[in-house]
Amino acid sequence: MSLTLLLVIITSGISYYAFNNYSLMDKLIMNPYKVTRRNEYYRFVTSGFIHADFGHLIFNMLSLWFVGEGIERLFGMLFGPSGSLYFLFLYIVGIIVSDIPTFMKHRNNSNYNSLGASGGVSAVLFAAILFAPTMTISLYFFIKMKAFIFGILFLGYSLYEAKKGTSYVNHSAHMYGAIFGMMFMAIVYPAAVPGFFQQIGDWLGTLTP
Repeated sequence: MSLTLLLVIITSGISYYAFNNYSLMDKLIMNPYKVTRRNEYYRFVTSGFIHADFGHLIFNMLSLWFVGEGIERLFGMLFGPSGSLYFLFLYIVGIIVSDIPTFMKHRNNSNYNSLGASGGVSAVLFAAILFAPTMTISLYFFIKMKAFIFGILFLGYSLYEAKKGTSYVNHSAHMYGAIFGMMFMAIVYPAAVPGFFQQIGDWLGTLTP
């Protein structure tokens, strides 16, 4: 069993159980105020294993499954047996890092909560985009575009929504998770950076008559 599939199973199980168990949901969710007042820093991690509803859970886990196994195999080729540790670090630290801006902004707001694996999923997805920017990404199975184009649109939308601040979705977590994913890939595999521009350049070259 791949580590990606194991993460999907564990996250789905915990999320499903928390749907009908408010006390568990309350204990695991990211509440910056409780982190500050009670030193419950574990919430940076546990909030990534619960979700608001089935739609939230399914979207995140499908996204992780579609991209995660490819990155997991890549890390296995690059780093051998340590590849799984690199992948787990990318995913878990992506969840943590994506919540830091939210924590800083809302640490005195007892009513603010956030949850979901979006930060970790974004980290994995954008690590893949840096490595293979011209791969095709399918949105809802029928909207297809090159990965780097999706990345530009995704980051632009996340930045716009985060600044607007009227949505219940934590768009800043998506954005910072994505940035972390690209930085991580650039650090552990520096050749991905020139490869990113080379692949895009080659693809653009195919568009010219």
